[in-house]
Amino acid sequence: MEHLTTILPLVAILLAVGAFAGVLAGLLGVGGGIVLVPAFFYLFNGLGYGSDGLMRVCVATSMATIIITSTRSVTAHARKGAVEWQLLRDWAPYVAGGALLGVFLVSRLDTHALTIIFGTLVMAIALYMAFGKQSWRIAEGMPGQGFRLWFGPLMGAVSVLLGIGGGSISTPMQTLHGIPIHRAVATSAGFGAIMAVPSTVAFLLTPVEGAPPYTVGSINLPALVVIGATTAITAAWGAALAHRLDPKPLKRIFAGFLMLVALNMLRKALL
Repeated sequence: MEHLTTILPLVAILLAVGAFAGVLAGLLGVGGGIVLVPAFFYLFNGLGYGSDGLMRVCVATSMATIIITSTRSVTAHARKGAVEWQLLRDWAPYVAGGALLGVFLVSRLDTHALTIIFGTLVMAIALYMAFGKQSWRIAEGMPGQGFRLWFGPLMGAVSVLLGIGGGSISTPMQTLHGIPIHRAVATSAGFGAIMAVPSTVAFLLTPVEGAPPYTVGSINLPALVVIGATTAITAAWGAALAHRLDPKPLKRIFAGFLMLVALNMLRKALL
């Protein structure tokens, strides 16, 4: 009975976090991992699993859930004809290669370093979400192979370092090149799957010492199952809402939340 009183609140928290992350992935195109990684970090730390490899477990488990979230989200968007499939095909090899580079980097960094990287990059993403404008443009069309050759791997690697599906990077990248916001959000869901599949396979082959129980390689299976089951439902809800709501005020509120999360993780790492 005592064991149940410990497990049930944990499952309830994971269900709530998964529901929130799934809706965000579909609605804002930011990748549910930007919520999942700090949630896993605080939960596992609270349970006493604060090893040097903890942040790797958080990032890897988040990437594994993104396979489910992104697949559900891109399927829902595709039914509305919003996905730029040719863009995904053109970028897939570069982004997937970058994702594998990200796994290599994560496996070489400890929790302290990854926490600083996560907090710093999430703060940058939050500032863009808060102050960026949809009217900003670099060009009125997507750039060619020269740009893909360096930006695709960079996007994949940074996304894996953060444990996110890449929407926080790929969505503004597309809108800055003239793709409408709803189509950019829809296509970003596809980028998530392209990054998550190879990185998840690699993380399964990368063990972590002192990891929470039932962790295979770097991926915690109980967290994956609970979060995956929840996001499989709520990502489709978020995608449907994205076609009905103006995401601008929601993005600013969420940006404020991300700033608080980033500052708190940096405080823990630096003080």
